[in-house]
Amino acid sequence: MKSFAFWIAILSALLFGAATPISKPLLDHLTSFQLAGLLYLGAAIGVLVLVLKGGKLLLPWKMDGKNRMRLIGAVFFGGLVAPLALLAGLRLASASSVSMWLNLEMVATAILGHFIFKDHLTRKSWFAAAGVFLAALILAVGEGMAAFQAGALVALACVCWGLDNHLTALIDGISPAQSTFWKGLVAGSTNLLIGVLIVPLTAPVWVTLSGVLIGVFAYGLSIVLYITSAQQIGATRSQLIFSSSPFWGLLLSVFILREAITWQIVIALIILIFSIFVLFQEQHSHPHEHENRQHDHLHSHNDGHHTHLHGEYPVSGWHMHEHLHEAFNHSHPHWPDIHHRHTHSKES
Repeated sequence: MKSFAFWIAILSALLFGAATPISKPLLDHLTSFQLAGLLYLGAAIGVLVLVLKGGKLLLPWKMDGKNRMRLIGAVFFGGLVAPLALLAGLRLASASSVSMWLNLEMVATAILGHFIFKDHLTRKSWFAAAGVFLAALILAVGEGMAAFQAGALVALACVCWGLDNHLTALIDGISPAQSTFWKGLVAGSTNLLIGVLIVPLTAPVWVTLSGVLIGVFAYGLSIVLYITSAQQIGATRSQLIFSSSPFWGLLLSVFILREAITWQIVIALIILIFSIFVLFQEQHSHPHEHENRQHDHLHSHNDGHHTHLHGEYPVSGWHMHEHLHEAFNHSHPHWPDIHHRHTHSKES
């Protein structure tokens, strides 16, 4: 159900947005490398139960070449570089300023998706993207522009996460939980090791545990929800919703840190809600061809694309196993999920 994918994308945005204001105080005790490592190790721990429940853990070196390179790219850009750049920027600027800059991730994902990853955008999609970005600009008027160096670092993080978003959405053969587990384990261990080698870990135990716990929810569960959504409605549409995470960060700052609600926040909220509403209405339909393909991903049998028969798994509800798609042509409203990465002529 596509509406379910939209709702879990919103929840993933809320969890991820909470990380910025909550992580800020931890930088008084930890370096960027150390905190990035703890956050992503927390992500690996957070999805470990789901990985073990899945039964089989596919080792990266046993994946096919394309998916292995996609996973390596996602780990490097999304797990290593992006959190380091974000935390370095967060150290130089306020949490509210960094939260606003994070809206650049939506822009980066949309541009990368349109020009590189065959993620078709209609006028409504561009309108929704512009609306979300406009909300960020209005918030910037009230909060002020972050320092150039901090803004550049956050922009770098957003581009890296944009690449990560598309690469991860294209991975099949492993579950979203496994993808998050490997990203968290490899990137988290690497960043933490580098951080400890540069500066000894002297933070109090509660700070270290807090970093891991934030990672469990904001970088673990949140990422699993995002990946699941992206595989159903495409990375760009999931990212358009996920781009509301900076606003959730600001909203939580108001309730947790008792910051004032300004007129800029109210106007931005109205624009953001309207933009997401437009996105909910967006879809396009045209004749398209599906190639003969065998892969493994989360799916259900009520979407018109999964008509295979099997006895071991249920024929209703969401489940995951390797299955075959036979080539056929049809026309229906669709999003650029892993079954609809075809090219388009110019459409509205």
